[in-house]
Amino acid sequence: MAHPAQIKIPATYIRGGTSKGVFFRLQDLPLAAQVPGSARDAMLLRVIGSPDPYGKQIDGMGGATSSTSKTVILSKSTRADHDVDYLFGQVAIDKAFVDWSGNCGNLSAAVGSFAISAGLVEADRIPQNGVAVVRIWQSNIGKTIIAHVPVTNGEVQETGDFELDGVTFPAAEVQLEFIDPAADEEGAGGSMFPTGNLVDDLDVPGVGVLKATMINAGIPTIFVNAEAIGYTGTELQDAINGDAKALTMFETIRAHGAVRMGLIKHIDEAAQRQHTPKVAFVAPPADYVSSSGKAVSANDVDLLVRAMSMGKLHHAMMGTAAVAIGTAAAIPGTLVNLAAGGGERTAVRFGHPSGTLRVGAEATQLNGEWVVKKAIMSRSARVLMEGWVRIPADSF
Repeated sequence: MAHPAQIKIPATYIRGGTSKGVFFRLQDLPLAAQVPGSARDAMLLRVIGSPDPYGKQIDGMGGATSSTSKTVILSKSTRADHDVDYLFGQVAIDKAFVDWSGNCGNLSAAVGSFAISAGLVEADRIPQNGVAVVRIWQSNIGKTIIAHVPVTNGEVQETGDFELDGVTFPAAEVQLEFIDPAADEEGAGGSMFPTGNLVDDLDVPGVGVLKATMINAGIPTIFVNAEAIGYTGTELQDAINGDAKALTMFETIRAHGAVRMGLIKHIDEAAQRQHTPKVAFVAPPADYVSSSGKAVSANDVDLLVRAMSMGKLHHAMMGTAAVAIGTAAAIPGTLVNLAAGGGERTAVRFGHPSGTLRVGAEATQLNGEWVVKKAIMSRSARVLMEGWVRIPADSF
């Protein structure tokens, strides 16, 4: 009996922000996977170890959480004034599904450094010592990200003293600028507030009518008040992820919000769009103890935010959701802004399960529409392993 051989694909395993993913250069993929479609999806599923009915991804590179079940494909940019095209695939854990509908803000922190190391950025754009400015085209949502990557002796500097809650060890700081972050998601009309309102009444069967801020910025996100759904905003993962009823409630909110945002036409379509939109709940500042045992004081933060990702409460905060938080906080009258005390602001520090994070954004009104030209935050990134991933040749 003949058995398929394993094939080797050049790849790099990288931590970006509070996520990890497998990074590829487009040119290194097998020919069938160099174009979008079923072969590419099947290859990435096998690399990550999905679908896994055990939910562990033991036979792949995934780490059995939404934060560690991620893939990135990079190529030299075909767009003017950009260095690299960045495509992100969120791989489902227990289903044969790769979601291409949104970006990963955390892994965005690793795109610039990988692009430099992989020879995708022209040499004359990389200083011998200093900061390389890498212009990234985020292909999933059609947006520009600018990464400021530290360089020492001509190579990407990964070590440093920048600390990021949710990441155990310090590393070099990478500042990210998300340019014009209102997401042009299909069906959302490109509007930051697709319903036209800063706050809507969202009727959710089995839950009731919830006040909701639904925003396209960084990633489409539905914000509700923690108190309205029985929470305080100080919850950690176990309080929600072990509660099947709560997870069902959040998925119901997500599906009905997605319809209101114009992202899907019927709630049944939500199952095929797991990565977006996100659902988050907000609350005014309060004391709590983070997942690492660190005490977070109400005086340390402007508000509390907890967010769901791929059906589970995130252990920290998705980078794209942080952009949504910063953007919504800058616009007076949104639920995020009100939880932070209301009024005008250009930055917020919010509490999440692993600690705190600061994100900045400046909002203006143009012809009656809210516009945010840029959102800024700092993350870090580090290569964990490089070489090849192996998968059976008949995987795709």
